[in-house]
Amino acid sequence: MASLGIRTTRQRTAVAEALTELDDFRSTQEIHEYLKGRGDSVGLATVYRTLQTLSAAGDVDVILREDGEAVYRMCSDAHHHHLVCRECGFTVEVEGPAVERWADSVSHTHGFTTVSHTLEIFGLCPNCS
Repeated sequence: MASLGIRTTRQRTAVAEALTELDDFRSTQEIHEYLKGRGDSVGLATVYRTLQTLSAAGDVDVILREDGEAVYRMCSDAHHHHLVCRECGFTVEVEGPAVERWADSVSHTHGFTTVSHTLEIFGLCPNCS
């Protein structure tokens, strides 16, 4: 995390380690509970600030659930999108070349540069269908 320009602390390291241990998207409160269950003493505010910093640096993905709650997950470095089960939260990373072409075209048409985007598709996974 020192490479992110933030001071590395035991608490911040614990949050980053927890994200590497968890496979699915989790809310700030869920990550805080996970840390408490591991025996880490990290305050909820520290978890929140660390997640915001990691998200801003592009080191974790953040999506908004359909209920509007932000959830976080350590993801791959390559640009991708997500299929998210609205029932159990199971998530699959997917590529979207058609989305990329559309985003490039629309931004170019309107004179935008240095664009970015996110895409989450919500549905029911095979286990919840």
